[in-house]
Amino acid sequence: MAAQYKDYYKTLGVPRTASADEMKKSFRKLAREHHPDVAKDKKKSEEKFKEINEAYEVLSDPAKRKKYDELGADWKSGADFRPPPGHGGFSGGQGFRGGRTMSEEDIQAHFGGTGFSDFFEQMFGARRRGGMDSFARGANPAERGRDVEGDILVTLHEAATGSIRPVTVQHGDRNETHQVRIPPGVSEGQKLRIAGRGEIGSGGGEAGDLFLNVRFAKHPDFDLDGHDLIHELDLAPWEAALGAEISVPTLEGKVKLKIAAGTQSGQKLRVRHRGLPLRDGTRGDLIVVTQIAMPGKLSDAEKKLWEQLAHESKFHPRT
Repeated sequence: MAAQYKDYYKTLGVPRTASADEMKKSFRKLAREHHPDVAKDKKKSEEKFKEINEAYEVLSDPAKRKKYDELGADWKSGADFRPPPGHGGFSGGQGFRGGRTMSEEDIQAHFGGTGFSDFFEQMFGARRRGGMDSFARGANPAERGRDVEGDILVTLHEAATGSIRPVTVQHGDRNETHQVRIPPGVSEGQKLRIAGRGEIGSGGGEAGDLFLNVRFAKHPDFDLDGHDLIHELDLAPWEAALGAEISVPTLEGKVKLKIAAGTQSGQKLRVRHRGLPLRDGTRGDLIVVTQIAMPGKLSDAEKKLWEQLAHESKFHPRT
């Protein structure tokens, strides 16, 4: 089953020559606009947010971007896609422990609704299906059903507070939707197990399990370091030099942060217990990294003030 090619550069609104900083800037702008927590049309915004996240998931990773770019610039949105030989993705029987080998098409058709498109799954092999355990073949031909495994895209807000999410599993031409609990403190890469929600067993054998690999959605305001949230804070030169009180975002809303006079670019300020929760009930921190932002264009009056500062200041940065 061929998936439709997705133009990730078009999704982010950047050219193929875009730098990492240009892509990050575009992603943050679009993600803030379409974030489900702020958009009026929640359902539509969720789908758009997933598309933006998928595109940035690939293009922000140098290895994934290189693999994606190997498809060439001639592809057009909507074209059928099959991964070229050697592109990875699924291979028959990947992750199986035994039993019948499944084709790529069989695996692809089985699982959906977890946050990534079929194109992403074929290209980067993010979904796998488990195997079939056999019990007492012959006299008792009962066979355990296959485990089903896929990725689930989780927002940082869900990781902080927990949520209940519907996940649809396709069994042939029959769909089953299960309500999956995402616990507070879930970690990137953690595997959620939903017992008995995989394939039905045969000959009286028990059903397989459903496994969901947690992947965090990219956030417009935060990067992640373990359970610490990282926020880049732009400061005007005078704010860094004179000090200021700045509002910075957290997952629960904005808080005031005092900027000391003489703050340097790249300095890290810690806001305790504003990161993601851990299983023991504690929380990570919010790490604010300062960046000195310079005005791009100066008015005549501003230029005169900078010239006056240059004349009056005894500061020499290279000594």
